[in-house]
Amino acid sequence: MNDIRKLAAIGLAGGTLTAVSGLFVAAVVQPASDVSDEMWSYPWSSDALVPVSVLFAAFHLLVFLGMVAFARSVSSRGARVGSALALVGTFVLFVAEFATIPFADQRLDETGPQIVGAAFGLGVTLTAVGLIVAGISVLRSGGWPGWRRYVPLGAGLWSLVMIGISVTGALAAGVAIYGISLCILYLAVYTLPTDEAPAEHTARLRARIDH
Repeated sequence: MNDIRKLAAIGLAGGTLTAVSGLFVAAVVQPASDVSDEMWSYPWSSDALVPVSVLFAAFHLLVFLGMVAFARSVSSRGARVGSALALVGTFVLFVAEFATIPFADQRLDETGPQIVGAAFGLGVTLTAVGLIVAGISVLRSGGWPGWRRYVPLGAGLWSLVMIGISVTGALAAGVAIYGISLCILYLAVYTLPTDEAPAEHTARLRARIDH
């Protein structure tokens, strides 16, 4: 197993954990919560939010390593720029989880939660834009075979949807779907032929020659 596949496998684990946690929050935690949705910690208690945030940060770290695999599996300039943006976005989400902890007992409309909420929004936006840019480049290059070529763009589009639902009660369900989209992305990277990068480069050269 090469390094890219190892990182993709780690990312796949992170995506799976993200999806499962989102489903758990949507199906179990939210319905049973007696915490006001005006609190930053909702649907968790302020005490529970601390270990939960650390756990979610660990998930983001796994996802980040998977994103490294994605960045290393592409060769076109647009895909590299896009994957770099997605890496930055994922890292921002990782940091934002820890930034959540000092404000566990505050209301949503207080300054601290507002700043951290903006950080989460920035992370999701960078991830969405990055994956969309990379996805378009992968589609144009023709280097990824079969169904895989559509996956980065699809993951980016769902991340874009996440921006809209991040302030609604559907956030947890949206996170679950986000996790699934990451699983598909990292599965695509994991199952790429080992000579994918040269193939993508060759496809771009052929396209230039043909035109």
